[in-house]
Amino acid sequence: MIIASLLEDQKIEKRISITPEIAKKYIGLGFEVHIVENYGKHLGFENKEYLDFGVKVISDEKEIIQNADVIIQLGLPNDSKISLLKSNQTIIGVLNPYENKDKLKEISKKNVNLFSLELLPRITRAQSMDILSSQANLAGYKAVIEAFAEFKKAIPMMMTAAGTVPAAKVLVVGAGVAGLQAIATAKRMGAIVYATDVRMASKEQVESLGGKFLTVDDAENLETEGGYAKEASQDFKKKQQELLSETLKKIDIIICTALIPGKKAPVIIGEEMIKNMKSGSVIYDLAAVQGGNTAFTEVDKIIDIDGVLIMGETNILNKLPSSSSNLYAKNVFNFVTNLYDKENNKININLEDEIISKTLIK
Repeated sequence: MIIASLLEDQKIEKRISITPEIAKKYIGLGFEVHIVENYGKHLGFENKEYLDFGVKVISDEKEIIQNADVIIQLGLPNDSKISLLKSNQTIIGVLNPYENKDKLKEISKKNVNLFSLELLPRITRAQSMDILSSQANLAGYKAVIEAFAEFKKAIPMMMTAAGTVPAAKVLVVGAGVAGLQAIATAKRMGAIVYATDVRMASKEQVESLGGKFLTVDDAENLETEGGYAKEASQDFKKKQQELLSETLKKIDIIICTALIPGKKAPVIIGEEMIKNMKSGSVIYDLAAVQGGNTAFTEVDKIIDIDGVLIMGETNILNKLPSSSSNLYAKNVFNFVTNLYDKENNKININLEDEIISKTLIK
């Protein structure tokens, strides 16, 4: 059975799905591995590294697609590559089923099995496959680094003979995986950190990292069964805005991470809040691609509102492509291991397995 991966459009995506280390594991599992020439060169993985492990390096992507039984990607392949897919092939990746619903339906009609890994259930057995958590960890870390780079003052408190430099005050909006990593990173660098989230279960996690949890009186616990945030009521939103309006006047840096799966990101930081912030403050919005958590967020731009800088990128992980590729490749390998029937050398779509049934696009 052949497992393959195509080169992503590097203007959009610099990560790869099969590292040399993971290619070796696939071969040990019983797969034949095919990749396109110079597949990992931009990350320092030369063709020879793959060849030494027994990978077939092929120059013609059309040949790879037509021969592959399983194709592993990050995003959905482009239309010209999709047209080459054949019946009974399996595609595994981050297929964005909410935005690509119609396209995925069309591909399914070709009898292609589609597995979208952002749909993995939040169960113990799926933790080693959880691409959202592994990638969000890195995104939360990098968002802090990017925001601090734009901030014109020192981050930790410094006591000198000339006087004291106060510690920067950071607010993290959304205490999921990315938010918690942002809190941890900012604390390690000496900032005073506050955090807010609609899920009351996150309070203990925030405080365990040294952050101060901000919440409204009589707060609702807005958490789905899967542990994700759900949309707040108008009453909650009003109370949250009142709390944040006062808090933001003393905040130097905000890291926004609040997302609702399948929906536009909630606008939490409004126009008046931003206009009341100190000049020189910085906001990094990890929710930019889904509309942003601020009223002024624009993707891949730095917006200056009265001296307050607002940043957001299409794919912050393009700035950490090696680390994120290593984690993603391991996640996907663990998923494939669960999906693969080694004894019979076939993909076993067992719909009684929650991991398989939840990620399969029907």
